[in-house]
Amino acid sequence: MRGKFIVFEGVEGCGKTTQLQKVQGWLAELLNGRPVVVTRQPGGTELGVQLRRLLLNPGPGVVIQNRAELLLYAADRAQHVEGFIEPNLAAGAIVLCDRYTDSTVAYQGYGRQLNLETIEVLNRLATNGLESDLTVWLDVDVAVGLGRAKKRGVADRIEQADLEFHRSVQNGYTELAKIHQKRIVRVDAGGSVDEVFGEVKKILSGYFLKWGFLGD
Repeated sequence: MRGKFIVFEGVEGCGKTTQLQKVQGWLAELLNGRPVVVTRQPGGTELGVQLRRLLLNPGPGVVIQNRAELLLYAADRAQHVEGFIEPNLAAGAIVLCDRYTDSTVAYQGYGRQLNLETIEVLNRLATNGLESDLTVWLDVDVAVGLGRAKKRGVADRIEQADLEFHRSVQNGYTELAKIHQKRIVRVDAGGSVDEVFGEVKKILSGYFLKWGFLGD
C-alpha cells in the first residue's frame, strides 16, 4: 500500500517541529512497524540543506529579492519531491513534512505580495502535481508565535521580518483553510504542547482509520 503524505503548516513559532517529533514516535508504535519519516522544506535533501542556509541565513549584506526567494524555494521543493518524498511514499512510508506548498502561498503570495497564479503554476511544476493527503495547520496568534520563536535564539531572515508581514502570512493560511477544507485541518496551537498533541492525535487517528491503516 502506498504511504501517506502529511504536512504541518503555520506561522513562526506555531510548534510544528515539536509536534512532528511527537507524532513520529506515536505513529511508529500505532502503525505496526510501517516506516514513518520526518522531513522539512526547505532542507529535506543534501541540496536542500544548502538552499535552506542561503534562504534563512544568507550572510551579511546579502539581499534576496522576492522572486529569487520564490524560485529558490521551488528548486528545493522539486529536488525534495523527486528525490525523497515520492520514493518514500512509493515504499509505503508515512511522510511527515514540516512545510510544503501552502507555505509558499502564505509567505511569498500573501506575505511578499507575489502573484498567486504564478505561485500556483510554479508549485505545480515543482511538485509534479503531488499534494498532501492531509495538512495540519497549527494556528496560533502571530505575536505569541514570534515570542516563542525568539526564545529559540538568533532569529533567521524570515523571523526578522516585521509584524505586518507575519500577519499577512497568517491571513494567507486563513484563506487557504477556507479554500481547501477537505485537505487542511485547523488545530488551535495556543495551548500547551500536550494539549495540542492530543488534538493532533485525534485528527490523525480518524484519518488513518478512514485510510484503512487501522482496524475497526
